Amino acid sequence: MNVLKPHLQTTIWTLLRAGNTQREIERRTGISRHTIRAWAKRFEAQGDPPPQPPDDSNWPGVATDLVVLVASQTAPPRPPASLLAPTPVATSLCEPHRAFIEAQLRLSRNATAIYQDLVDAHGFAGRYNSVKRFVARIRVREPEQFDRLSFLPGEEMQVDFGEGAPTRVPGTDRYRKPRLFVATLRYSRRSFRCVVWNSGQQVWAELHEQAWRYFGGSCRYVVLDNLKEGVLKPDLYEPELNPVYAATLAHYEVVADPARVRDPNRKGSVENAIGHTQATALKGKRFETIEEQNAYLAHWETKWAASRIHGAERRQVQAMFEEEQPHLQPLPTLPMAYFRDEQRTVCDDGCVRVAHCSYAARPASIGSKVLVRIFERRLEIRDLQTQALLRTHTKAERPGTVVLPMDERVFNPSRETRHILKQADAIGVDAARLCQMLFAIEGRVGQRKLWGIVHLADRYPRQMVNTACAQAIEEGVHSYRHVKAITERLVAQALAQLDVAPAAPATPTQAHDLIRNPQEYGELFAMAAAATTPQGDLFA
Repeated sequence: MNVLKPHLQTTIWTLLRAGNTQREIERRTGISRHTIRAWAKRFEAQGDPPPQPPDDSNWPGVATDLVVLVASQTAPPRPPASLLAPTPVATSLCEPHRAFIEAQLRLSRNATAIYQDLVDAHGFAGRYNSVKRFVARIRVREPEQFDRLSFLPGEEMQVDFGEGAPTRVPGTDRYRKPRLFVATLRYSRRSFRCVVWNSGQQVWAELHEQAWRYFGGSCRYVVLDNLKEGVLKPDLYEPELNPVYAATLAHYEVVADPARVRDPNRKGSVENAIGHTQATALKGKRFETIEEQNAYLAHWETKWAASRIHGAERRQVQAMFEEEQPHLQPLPTLPMAYFRDEQRTVCDDGCVRVAHCSYAARPASIGSKVLVRIFERRLEIRDLQTQALLRTHTKAERPGTVVLPMDERVFNPSRETRHILKQADAIGVDAARLCQMLFAIEGRVGQRKLWGIVHLADRYPRQMVNTACAQAIEEGVHSYRHVKAITERLVAQALAQLDVAPAAPATPTQAHDLIRNPQEYGELFAMAAAATTPQGDLFA
């Protein structure tokens, strides 16, 4: 209770006896209502005697004058306190609406909404502060219950970011707080702490890998926040993990269990570990390099944090960690191969461009988008939708390199070569064979001859062009001019035969090797008739 000077005590007692409210007394004297309320309870507990000023008071007559002045301004002389009835307590204007207000509070509505409804629907004439005080007095706040989580050894690890101690930025005189990564084993509360300047997809995954190697094994589950380094799209049922982070967890056979949004209590162990680190190990400290801070954190964890007795478990952290360590999963022999994903479009040569180099992307079609997964020394081309692996290539060392197998290359880099060969195949087998021979021998220059041979079919019959190509192959002269000359000669011969006059019609003749003697035909007819005559008719 605040200790007031004697004359102020007397003033409060006098104004209370005069029937003034605590707000009115506060307005007149400047004393807080909390103090006035406390002294009113004290007067009531003492049987309501007036306070007596001490004999050596430094304010002689002040209390008496103030009491007389206040009493004369507020009310006429009153009878002794023993004859007075108890002072009635002021009733809130909200009391008639208690049932309505309690019903609205059960709906989790606030004082502002309740006040507006009282004014609109119930004709409430009071002020908002009256409703606010009444709501604060009758609102019942149920205490929030927190479950005590327990896990098996090696089952769960919790991770999170915090702020480290101020550290000098390299190359400057400026200090900045780096990011503090903390990984805590839920069973033993043993922690791994490391500070980094910046975070990203690969840095976040590398910190997990360092933590597991620090502990000597990996856990089965890891609980994390929904930060972008780990979770691309938070979702209560199916959160989408970062591809690099998901691949790292799969490499170490760990399953991610992202906490719900705005639910830090799910990972309270690492939250407490971060607070413990900031309040005990790093409070008031500065470091010249980030390596110095990491070395200090490793020393502090081993000497002090691991040797402490945990408050809830009442056991030493190091002892619990030694019990948990055999239950951790063994680490893989090879570390994680980190990568980054990029989308690329397949160009018209069947390749994708990565860092000024071209890599074959078949069977992906030209113009389609593929996912390129880039590792340190190799890259993978995957289907964008199914993530299925299409091709794997070793990264080229020199910009401008084309990684395209010879069996996938067309000799002529022009896209029209296949079209020309297809047209030659439509002319005939010999025409297609001659065009392929010309292209194989002369390549890009020979493509012009191919166009000439193909265009001959636009002016002359295809059968004649194909026959000319067959004759050119037989003669061993692989030339467009030679094929054209043969074709023109064949066409000229065909036209010459059409121009020749028709021969005189042949006269009928009865003498020819194929014409038999009429007597033979007679005998033949007689034999046929005898074979079909019945036996009885022969003796008739």
